[in-house]
Amino acid sequence: MSSKLTLDLELNKLLEAIKISSPKTILIQLPDGLKPKAKEIQEEIKKNFSDVRLTFWAGSCYGACDTPNVNGFDLFVQFGHSEWR
Repeated sequence: MSSKLTLDLELNKLLEAIKISSPKTILIQLPDGLKPKAKEIQEEIKKNFSDVRLTFWAGSCYGACDTPNVNGFDLFVQFGHSEWR
C-alpha cells in the first residue's frame, strides 16, 4: 500500500502577509527538501501579486536560525519542514 504525503505550504498565510505589508521585493528561503516546490510557490505569489519581485535563496538552510545575511528585500520568508512556534 502506498501513501501519499499531503504537503500544506500554508501559502494562504504568505499571501495574507504580502497583502498586509505590500512588499516590492521578497526573499524566500527553502530547505533542500522543499526546493522542488519553488515553482509552485512562485506561481501562486505571481498569480496574486504580479508586480512583486521574488528571489529564492539557493544556498543551504539548516533550520530556522540559519538565515542568509542579505539586505535589500522588503520581506523575508523562510519555509521549513516543521511548524515553528
